[in-house]
Amino acid sequence: MNRYLIALFSLLVLSACSSDPRPIVLGQDACHHCKMTLMDPKFGAELVTEKGKIFIFDDVNCMLGYMESEEGKLQVFKHVLVMDYLNPGVLLDVNFAFFLKSDQIQTPMASNIVAFPDYNLLKDYKVKNGGVYLAWGELTTQFK
Repeated sequence: MNRYLIALFSLLVLSACSSDPRPIVLGQDACHHCKMTLMDPKFGAELVTEKGKIFIFDDVNCMLGYMESEEGKLQVFKHVLVMDYLNPGVLLDVNFAFFLKSDQIQTPMASNIVAFPDYNLLKDYKVKNGGVYLAWGELTTQFK
């Protein structure tokens, strides 16, 4: 019986140390950087550390601002995620996302940047609304 309790306890401890992302809870989660409550499912970002600590942001520039801060530079991130503009509530890995900066897009903290899961979707949106395509590396240099 003791072995079973130890095994159960170990399983609970290991599951509590998960470094998996979690869905952003609109109306409850606040931006770690600017403290605004997230309300729009088309905008948001999430950082998850190797140790499983989760940081939520309402706009890409808030996330990048945190990543460039002294506290952010001390972190090792396992997941860097942004909201899919066309599929609200869906988080995309920044390494596989395509970013568009457009004055036609009103984001919570005025970055005017949104993410798409596919380059062709970005191009279609860009034809109708204008803007500039940015890769993740280009985007990170703009906010340093």
